[in-house]
Amino acid sequence: MNPKVDDRVPVLIVGGSLVGLSASLFLGRLGVRHLLVEKHSGTSHHPRGRGNNVRTMELLRVAGAEAGIREAASVLAENHGILQADTLTGTEQEWLFREIDPGGALARFSPSSWCLCSQNDLEPVLLRQARELGGDLRFSTELISFEQDADGVSALLRSRETGEERTVRAEYLIAADGPRSPVRERLGIGQSGKGELFHNVSITFRAKRLAEAVGDRHFIACYLTNPQGPGALLPVDNHEQWVFHAPWHPEHGEPMEAFTDERCVAHIRTATGVPGLDVEITGKAPWHAAERVADRYSAGRVFLAGDSAHEMSPTGAFGSNTGIQDAHNLAWKLAAVLGGWAGPGLLDTYTTERRPVARVTAERASARSAEHSHPGYDAVPGTGRQAGVLAVALGYRYPEGAVAGGDPDQPVVPEGFRPTGEPGSRAPHLWLLRAGVRLSSLDLYEQAMVLLTGASGGSWHTAARRAADRLAVPLDTYRIGTGAEDDLAPEPGTDWAELHGVGPDGAVLVRPDGFVAWRSASVPADQEAAVGEALRTVLGLG
Repeated sequence: MNPKVDDRVPVLIVGGSLVGLSASLFLGRLGVRHLLVEKHSGTSHHPRGRGNNVRTMELLRVAGAEAGIREAASVLAENHGILQADTLTGTEQEWLFREIDPGGALARFSPSSWCLCSQNDLEPVLLRQARELGGDLRFSTELISFEQDADGVSALLRSRETGEERTVRAEYLIAADGPRSPVRERLGIGQSGKGELFHNVSITFRAKRLAEAVGDRHFIACYLTNPQGPGALLPVDNHEQWVFHAPWHPEHGEPMEAFTDERCVAHIRTATGVPGLDVEITGKAPWHAAERVADRYSAGRVFLAGDSAHEMSPTGAFGSNTGIQDAHNLAWKLAAVLGGWAGPGLLDTYTTERRPVARVTAERASARSAEHSHPGYDAVPGTGRQAGVLAVALGYRYPEGAVAGGDPDQPVVPEGFRPTGEPGSRAPHLWLLRAGVRLSSLDLYEQAMVLLTGASGGSWHTAARRAADRLAVPLDTYRIGTGAEDDLAPEPGTDWAELHGVGPDGAVLVRPDGFVAWRSASVPADQEAAVGEALRTVLGLG
């Protein structure tokens, strides 16, 4: 490798799709200078990866991107549910689920909601936001090779437009370079799981009359089960642009070239049950559903995120959401270590926390594909329908990792969702007023550790600030109550202490990613020592 160094940067991100762009956005929000390189010339043109769950939208809300994403997603704002039918015109019609959030119950648990935004619409929003924060994002630039030592990573980059090569020296590298990750292969990190599940060809097309056959069934997706033309139909604009996922069997020697325009048109007509449908094929892209999780998420100063770390069946969009949440978990830890207020051991908790979540989530995704009889997947579904989708989205937790007092015997994903405020779980949402402005408690978590107490928690705050100052850890403290001296006022009927599982004199320490780091149900003999010990444990300060 060329010993000459052309650029130096704290973090190098390889891959500029959803996860890489999210990592850039999150690092930019935390003031971490970074460089992102992507071998393709721009963001995705193919409408895929459209389901953004409530936890992902919470993270993007705090990062300031939610409004732009919902604007980009407005054309599909009224689409809900998954329909299964023999054809659009046939008699066998069944909603696998009709509403994502029936009755609006989710509002009790989150300030955000699910969002149907295709990858080709979402990525430009993330790109714009990341650049506005000063991110250096370079497309048509590929990673040729890299080497690492105890102090950093040296990467050779090449412009695919000019052929120019430059060497970048980074303290850390994030590999968000997809399921065939060259970085993971270079590191020799293996994978485990069921492996290949099924294969589809994603076909984009125009068909103005198809909206007539769909009618008022504004679904997220429709699984069409006609044996002569199975597939999945997804709306792009509910009018004339659509996507069809057709089963593909390369394992039987079927080449991608077999999907000619003529074959695709005939297949779509048969599947929809509209024989004379006017179909204009506009694009085709193969994709492979698999269940694989990397055996480890890091090697030295290199970290895997998104599809490079895990592959999941697409049903439920678990893979893209898990990847964005990987990036969020890693971003605050890199910022803390680079900022000098956490020990390097904090970065080891990235694998400890995120890999178990991916394993359980990947299994749930495969089971859901079987349950929904996803076209091309021949697995037999388990008995009964799955429950607990909200548990996967909001209830996943870190029994071990950067937490103090976590319970390693707790499941990573519970069967049902109930906010508890336990260490290692996502901090509960509650609405608050600050100087007359309404905000969610989740809006408090991004830049620093946060200590929450009730109105009587003045001594907690004094002790916590002393402990944080001694350890040089950024800490925000808030008293929740209705008095003039309190920082935040809860909405009537809200008991913040009960929601967080502590008494009225207790305290809760929350990480910058919104997960509970530690809590004390009551006042210990030495508050400063208790907070200091929690900070040292969580942040790897020894």
